[in-house]
Amino acid sequence: MELDEKKYLYLLFILPIVVLLFLFNMYWKRKKQREFGDLDLVKKLSPERSVFKPVFKLVVLLLAMTGLILGLVNPKIGTKMETVKREGIDIVFAVDVSKSMLSEDVAPNRLDKSKQIVSQIINQLGNDRIGIVAYAGSSFPVLPITTDYSVAKMFLQSMNTDMVSSVGTSLDEAIKLSSTYFDDKKTSKLLIMISDGEDHSEGAEAAAEEANKLGIKIITIGIGTEKGGTIPLKRNGVVESFKRDNNNEVVITKLNQESLKAIAKATKGGYVNGANTKEVIEYVKNALNNIEKTEFEATQMADFQSQFQWFLGIAFVLLLLDVFLLERKTKWVKKLNLFNDKE
Repeated sequence: MELDEKKYLYLLFILPIVVLLFLFNMYWKRKKQREFGDLDLVKKLSPERSVFKPVFKLVVLLLAMTGLILGLVNPKIGTKMETVKREGIDIVFAVDVSKSMLSEDVAPNRLDKSKQIVSQIINQLGNDRIGIVAYAGSSFPVLPITTDYSVAKMFLQSMNTDMVSSVGTSLDEAIKLSSTYFDDKKTSKLLIMISDGEDHSEGAEAAAEEANKLGIKIITIGIGTEKGGTIPLKRNGVVESFKRDNNNEVVITKLNQESLKAIAKATKGGYVNGANTKEVIEYVKNALNNIEKTEFEATQMADFQSQFQWFLGIAFVLLLLDVFLLERKTKWVKKLNLFNDKE
């Protein structure tokens, strides 16, 4: 069970206040009755007045208020875990998080641009399973294969250049780790690599050829410009300096399209420049349409069902009952004399 609007639970503090007001009112009435005259005489002057009814009306009112508050909170109940059959493909996003991805030759910077593209691609998906890998000098598993797109987006937005400690960019390591994500041999497999293509390792094409043998198709997306840009080093959002090499020269990082095209070619995939997000989305969408979809089973929680209507319905019934409840004694209850009332 989950609560949709937890903030309204604070309204439950009203209930003890209502009880205190009721007790104060009872005390005030009793005090005034004493001032008016003898209590036994006052009771005889109003023989139909019930001692129990005011308390009963208070309980009804409290239950009604509780129902209204719970209705506002809107409790939701999930029925069960269920296995559903879906038709789609397995997609792994390998996102470059090396320091060069901080370059701002594309706005706002290469890494943020990569996140925007991946997020937009996820928005176009339907029944496909997705996973996320981060890589720089080494690779890091961010999210295993899942059908939960909202969780995937959350992990995607948390990615940064500090999550992989080793410097440089190893495209082959990214391909090798991504290949381990595909656990179903029957399902079509697609690896989407987002990078500026600056590979500081050897063997990316060889890794791509091995991936091709496993039935994995690779689409590479180039982020950055061939002219290149500097890598700003910031603190609290303010540029303090720029990354320099061993000769104390400011590093200029450039988009290397050739390495990315070679990787894609090895798996009969494709390369697209990431400068225009709309064009990238269209390219990936067309590629997905040409990949054979396979059926697979996925376990998921059945949708949570809102239960607010039950609480509101009960609350309104109790409020209606409270309106018709009078504080005088009920005749048939009076005859039972449950409380040993003296005549």
